[in-house]
Amino acid sequence: MSGMTLERNDLVEATHRGLARVWIDFESALVQVPLIARMLGQRMRAEEYRRLLVNLRQQVVEGSRWISRAASNLGPEHEELRSLFVRHAVAEHRDYRLLEDNYVAAGGQAEEIRSAPKNIGSEALSAFMYQAASRADPVGLLGAMFVIEGLGERLAGPWSEAIKAQLGLGDEAVSFLAYHGANDGDHLDMFDRALALAVSDARVADDIVRHAKIVARLYRLQLEEIDNV
Repeated sequence: MSGMTLERNDLVEATHRGLARVWIDFESALVQVPLIARMLGQRMRAEEYRRLLVNLRQQVVEGSRWISRAASNLGPEHEELRSLFVRHAVAEHRDYRLLEDNYVAAGGQAEEIRSAPKNIGSEALSAFMYQAASRADPVGLLGAMFVIEGLGERLAGPWSEAIKAQLGLGDEAVSFLAYHGANDGDHLDMFDRALALAVSDARVADDIVRHAKIVARLYRLQLEEIDNV
């Protein structure tokens, strides 16, 4: 095995360690967000769950769009990585419909969730995503994917069960969270492949971790500013 391959493997491992530290800080801070704390403390009300769905939709509806934009700005040397981005965008592009269905099943009206504006945290997250995706070779956005897909794999499943138990809802009202809890592990496998392709030097590794830090903070902000439009 060449020294270059060894160095690249070391860089990928160092990137994973940096991302793990970001995740630990993110998860620790997330449980202190009032809405999440109420849910974890079995004190969530039905209207609070509907508010959560409304605000999640504002981020989810944009997700495949910024991934597609990022893919379009990856150069020829990132052809395989671009293919992974495109497949991921296709997999995500209708997820917002699950949120709409869940909202109706939880007692809301479809037009309410479809017409709701972004809160100020969602505005900040969306603006950052599009700005980052518009750069040339925006491989740093893998850090954003790590945070968002990590939420699905590690937290969405337990959240769906907690919400069902507290509110007496059926599966049809929590299918978005349940789906991501069951399937985002596959998305993280894709992320691992993408990371191995993307991390070519220390600058790229640092950029990926930095993007993860920013998105972790902005994702939490949209949950903190749940009704602030």
